[in-house]
Amino acid sequence: MTGQRVGYIRISTSDQHPDRQLDGQTLDRVFTEHASGKDRNRPQFAALCAFVRSGDTVVVHSMDRLARNLDDLRQIVQTLTQRGVAIHFVTEHLTFTGNDSPMATLILSMLGAVAEFERALIRERQREGIAMAKQRGVYTGRKKALNPATIAQVVDRAAAGESKTALARELGISRETLYQYLRQHAATDRTR
Repeated sequence: MTGQRVGYIRISTSDQHPDRQLDGQTLDRVFTEHASGKDRNRPQFAALCAFVRSGDTVVVHSMDRLARNLDDLRQIVQTLTQRGVAIHFVTEHLTFTGNDSPMATLILSMLGAVAEFERALIRERQREGIAMAKQRGVYTGRKKALNPATIAQVVDRAAAGESKTALARELGISRETLYQYLRQHAATDRTR
């Protein structure tokens, strides 16, 4: 009996379309992730890992959809193949089973290194673009999540003892963002 073919799709921006990644593939189940590939803490990836069994094949559009860092890519491939799960990369036309030749391991490492290098180039170009925009005075950064009136209310409510977690949830921001606003407000008060 052959195992299931399980697809993994990862998109990191809202303008990417998940449908194109595994178009034309016959799959028993698909896990779709809307997250960056820079780390392995992705809920759908974790669900996929819990779901697959020995004899299954994980089908991924390309290596950079599974991991954007060579160490993570090799570790993921090794972990899954040691459990008897094959990994097939559609774009690269490569399948890893754990019984791979040294040449297959070399190709995995080379292509994974290229994906990691590409990500580093993107980040470098982004930093350069931001620096140039700042020099021209056109970079304003991310739009503030809260306006000054809301910040003042939040500061008062937090000072009154309201749960910061509940406040962050109500405002639709992370706790860290809430803490940043509180720290900025405290720093402003100290300078007055």
